[in-house]
Amino acid sequence: MNARGVSLVARSVWFRGGLWTKVLAAAFFFLCCGLVGGGRGGIALAAFGFQNVVEKAARLAQSGYEEPPRSPEFLLRMNYDAFRDIRFDPEQALWKKEKLPFTIQFFHPGFNYVHPVKIHAVEGQKVTDVAFSSEFFSYGGNDFKERIPPDLGYAGFRIHYPVKTAEYLDEIVVFLGASYFRAVGRNHQYGISARGLAIDTASSAGEEFPAFTEFWIVKPWPAASQIRVYALLDSPRITGAYAFEIKPGEEMAVKVRSRLFLRKRIDRIGIAPLTSMFFYGENTVSVPDDFRPEVHDSDGLLVAFRSGEWLWRPLVNPQDLKVYSFDTPDPIGFGLLQRDQNFDHYQDLEARYDIRPSVWISPLGKWGPGRVELVEIPSPNELNDNITAFWVPENVPGPGKPLAFDYTMSWHSPDGTRPPGGRVVDTRTAVGHLPNSRKFVIDFAGRDLEAMPADKPITAVVSTDERSPLLEHQLFKNRVTGGWRLVFQIQVPEPGSLSALLPDRKRPLELRAFLKDSGNNVLTETWSYAFEL
Repeated sequence: MNARGVSLVARSVWFRGGLWTKVLAAAFFFLCCGLVGGGRGGIALAAFGFQNVVEKAARLAQSGYEEPPRSPEFLLRMNYDAFRDIRFDPEQALWKKEKLPFTIQFFHPGFNYVHPVKIHAVEGQKVTDVAFSSEFFSYGGNDFKERIPPDLGYAGFRIHYPVKTAEYLDEIVVFLGASYFRAVGRNHQYGISARGLAIDTASSAGEEFPAFTEFWIVKPWPAASQIRVYALLDSPRITGAYAFEIKPGEEMAVKVRSRLFLRKRIDRIGIAPLTSMFFYGENTVSVPDDFRPEVHDSDGLLVAFRSGEWLWRPLVNPQDLKVYSFDTPDPIGFGLLQRDQNFDHYQDLEARYDIRPSVWISPLGKWGPGRVELVEIPSPNELNDNITAFWVPENVPGPGKPLAFDYTMSWHSPDGTRPPGGRVVDTRTAVGHLPNSRKFVIDFAGRDLEAMPADKPITAVVSTDERSPLLEHQLFKNRVTGGWRLVFQIQVPEPGSLSALLPDRKRPLELRAFLKDSGNNVLTETWSYAFEL
């Protein structure tokens, strides 16, 4: 309701009653307009909000970039174990003593977290700095507490909320390092990460990492079921304002609003970037000597197009850097998913890869022309985040023309609703039984597919790379799972042959497949795969 609408309501009440009605009407007017507060004369400005951060980001973009202050070198020289030895005292959490449903705990700067950030608490119009204190931490075996500057600041923070039981406040969201943040639903363990923005990822010029340098955390009501956080983004070529509306539950729902202001020209930015890890999986040809069958935080990229097509791209740990683009103007959504939730496929009681969350991005409004990009980086172990995906706008305006991208994030466990039809649940590959051939085995699942009898006239549409023609394929009912299995073989260049020596020999083979019925109705998402020769 706008101010004019509120005024009309207040006036109608004003003329119907006496003095008490007039008082209520006036209070209603000021409350709805955001004018009740503690300022001079009892009337204050509107509550601090997203627009304040937007204006600050816009002003910041007009000036040159200044690197934020660094932590003392002795904190940056500590190793991982020493950093882990620094523990925040939960009893010092923000709002702990007020027994609010949300509390905030803080991270100590040091190790890889070079720049402390500014953190504020917001209550209506009142904005209070959250002061650092070394007394809020235990330092374990570290002996440098007396050398900690009193105004050091925090590296980041984590939000707690009773998402599992009313008696315990679970950690649900972490903001820590550059513009990174992570979240979990009720039964998840941390895995995939998100970022505010990506700039020139996997480019020859090198990536620029924007950072959240300042946060405003809005104090929740005693019965609140969600919390709001504002963040200021800064980097040499761009600034930005972000608003996060965080609603925990079975799945974690986060609504993100962003306003971006360029200092300098940028040709390639990544919107809603997601970062994950894929070491090896069921589709890996040479599996490490490890007792665990699979090791990954995510196993595929899912993209929903305006055309109605859904595309599933199984992830790989490549031999060298790979960047793939999928033309997606005004995308319905995209995300990195951990579809495989079977513990037996991981056998890791500590990492629990079977309960890592999937993240789905749903744009709010139309984003215009652009593409989803998937970056896969070689990794020798599971310690590196080697997968990232984001949406790239086709045209990035120059300085002076702000950008706005809003979206929702769902941190969830796949439930078969994305896509609404059939989906790929397994991708396997092996040496074919024909000379110089490769075999692919893809299992499709889905409620409607599983309800179809074995004699249903279903067809597999398989597209192969021009360098590797399709040799044969079969599609049949999987009598064990109830789904459908597609098996096909392609010709691969023989080592030492002319085709194997061509300049594009290192370019992966692009393969696609989907299922349709006799009426040409598409029954499944499109399986899209890049196989390295």
